[in-house]
Amino acid sequence: MKKQIILRSILGAGMGIALSYAITILISICIGDGEYYSCVPSLIEQFGTEINAVIVQLLLSAVLGAVFAGISVIWEIETWSIVKQSLIYFLIASVTMLPVAYLAHWMEHSIKGFLQYFGIYFCIFVVTWLVQYAIWRINVNKMNRKLNSN
Repeated sequence: MKKQIILRSILGAGMGIALSYAITILISICIGDGEYYSCVPSLIEQFGTEINAVIVQLLLSAVLGAVFAGISVIWEIETWSIVKQSLIYFLIASVTMLPVAYLAHWMEHSIKGFLQYFGIYFCIFVVTWLVQYAIWRINVNKMNRKLNSN
């Protein structure tokens, strides 16, 4: 399992960086003024230059991708209940996502900003979990039907 975590984390770091840049491109397209917005202005202000801010955002995106990919092994621990898997995954993901979002200035630096960001994060987590659960149930039901027909 440790080997899987390491391999997934290495791949996930690259995926985190790629996704981060895809998001900045999408945001720039949505703003629609022909400029590229590499990161939020407050991150640039904090780190003095745009290149410093972009490097920090790149590193934080790599960490985020690595952790999310690495903890995906939790879903393969068959001795754990779905509740235990979900809670541990959510806790590790949250303990990573929220500080990264704070450090990258993806949330307002206030209690209100934190609560709003956490609320959105939690809703996205729940919707994603429900969709995945529905897919798993459909696949299990298909396998059970095949087993019963044999």
